[in-house]
Amino acid sequence: MMKPADLREHLSKTVRHLAINPDKLALFIDEGKLIATAGKSLSFEYQYTLNLIIQDYADHPDTIMVPVLAWVSTNQPELFSNVDKRQNGITFEADILNHDTIDLSIKINLTERVVVREVDGKPEIKHYGEPPLDEYAGLNWALFLRDQPWPVE
Repeated sequence: MMKPADLREHLSKTVRHLAINPDKLALFIDEGKLIATAGKSLSFEYQYTLNLIIQDYADHPDTIMVPVLAWVSTNQPELFSNVDKRQNGITFEADILNHDTIDLSIKINLTERVVVREVDGKPEIKHYGEPPLDEYAGLNWALFLRDQPWPVE
């Protein structure tokens, strides 16, 4: 699984508290599943909930939520574009410790595609990132056949 380490690196670069105190960020994988089919290869998909625990956080929660959202927009974009997944794709809980600090738990539903191919009799395993977002998604389309709208009304 590659995404947890990638998110840790991103947050350590973009969140001052975590850059100074890297030990205040703990990552856990909850409810993990392997989804495979009866195809010719052993390719599969990881599905899991990544639980970020940020301890003793004294800045405003926005200063961590925005970097998390920026990372998700590239690494799990369907949590924004899919109406069903955006409702529960990212959740959080906070323990208010005192007037200044909180412990924050952020849960993100993630997937990772793994392609397994046989090369020279041995398995070759490759992890693939998310496909790019369709730049034409949400646009109104019209189909023309021989310069005429189709279907003809």
